[in-house]
Amino acid sequence: MTRAELVVGVGARRGVQAEEVLGLIRRTLQEAGLAAGDVIELATLDTRAGDPGIAGAAERLGVPVRPYTAGALAEVPVPNPSAAPRAAVATGSVAESAALADGGELLVPKRKSASVTCAVARRSRPADTSASTNRSEPFNIAGMLPPTEHIESAGPDLRHHGDAEVRGLDLTDLAVNVRTGTPPDWLRQRIAASLVSLAAYPDGGPARAAVAERHGLPEERVLLTAGAAEAFVLIARALPARRPVVVHPQFTEPEAALRAAGHEVGRVLLRPEDGFRLDPAAVPEDADLVVVGNPTNPTSVLHPAEVLERLARPGRTLVVDEAFMDAVPGEREALCGRTDVPGLVVLRSLTKTWGLAGLRIGYVLAEPETVALLQEAQPLWPVSSPALAAAEACMEPRALVEAADAADRIAVDRAHLLAGLAEFSEVRVVEPAAGPFVLLRLERAGEVRDLLRSRGFAARRGDTFPGLGGEYLRLAVRDRVTTNRFLQALDLALQGLPRRTVG
Repeated sequence: MTRAELVVGVGARRGVQAEEVLGLIRRTLQEAGLAAGDVIELATLDTRAGDPGIAGAAERLGVPVRPYTAGALAEVPVPNPSAAPRAAVATGSVAESAALADGGELLVPKRKSASVTCAVARRSRPADTSASTNRSEPFNIAGMLPPTEHIESAGPDLRHHGDAEVRGLDLTDLAVNVRTGTPPDWLRQRIAASLVSLAAYPDGGPARAAVAERHGLPEERVLLTAGAAEAFVLIARALPARRPVVVHPQFTEPEAALRAAGHEVGRVLLRPEDGFRLDPAAVPEDADLVVVGNPTNPTSVLHPAEVLERLARPGRTLVVDEAFMDAVPGEREALCGRTDVPGLVVLRSLTKTWGLAGLRIGYVLAEPETVALLQEAQPLWPVSSPALAAAEACMEPRALVEAADAADRIAVDRAHLLAGLAEFSEVRVVEPAAGPFVLLRLERAGEVRDLLRSRGFAARRGDTFPGLGGEYLRLAVRDRVTTNRFLQALDLALQGLPRRTVG
């Protein structure tokens, strides 16, 4: 018996999640007694082919997405037309016309969920792979990315984070970049006071207004999020991008979120011989979404604002992760208050400076249209009342003064750490460092890290960051007493390395 060749036509609203698309497809196949393994492709309108929901569902099914132009779908008769899709894209059903576009028999007419329609057809003949102005080849973003010397993909574990180095262990934490001794008592009290209102749904209005005032922006340019991590997920799911590029080495969550949403992600790898400094010319001209950190985790490099501005252009979304900018004295090179940079999206986090990683609070600053798209992809009440109380408190003048003082202390403590590391001929540090952490390079870093753990110190491994290898470690900046203890432990660890024999 020959294997059936099933084509699933899909129509979906922009921003729909892959789980809803995949769920409807699987239910439809199951109810019709059809096998998911017989599906050879998903078919849809070309302007929806790259949407994370459809692309993500196709990836999970292990099939390509075949896009069709609106004109091609309008020529396909459908048995169950509707007025809304006909008015929008000239076909009575995107799902049915896409399923039947290459001919065949409609096995299942369109089925619906809240945001998705699908239909299933059995293909009666092989797909015509000759050139056509009305139908594209199966959608594959990777095929759209010509290789360059700057772009790479795949590689390390993007979901590894510093907290894994210390969780459940009695170690001095140099692996996580959250400031020690936080949150301060006054902030704890503000958060505790908010607990009396837990029976009410959160009201983000006052915190949003406070963030807007702090940055001198209108409220419609502010979106509160459950930490910067949620913002990366929203960007990946809600903003259109056919060729996203992430500048590495940097925080890995932006790329992880893009990949989870079904995107093929290009990488621009900054080079150690250049001090991990960014050359805007390294970013492909046709990249329509670019993500860069400033100051960058884990390199601690602070890119000049004028360099980042050169990445902006009409039709491109420029995402600048400023999660550690409030640890830079004077927040020099910040873009958070700018409204003249096209496509700019700035992310801020309150978890690092204020010790709120367990509370999850951050925000996005962007053009009102972009904020609206991201907000539409958020669930209702995405930020809890305690987190909103913390956000509002951290925007107050006394909090800004305290954060500025903390940034000055971090700069002094970082200089002390760098001076101590300079005493070790085996260690090379990426400088100048501007964040509350430093990146160092040394041979046998993995063995040194293990020896440091045995002496009570946790350092962040570097090999999970694209563009770095096993010879890198990242260290959080701590007070002088802690640093002195660490430097003694590092000296003993380097002395304790077993000799390698040459055979």
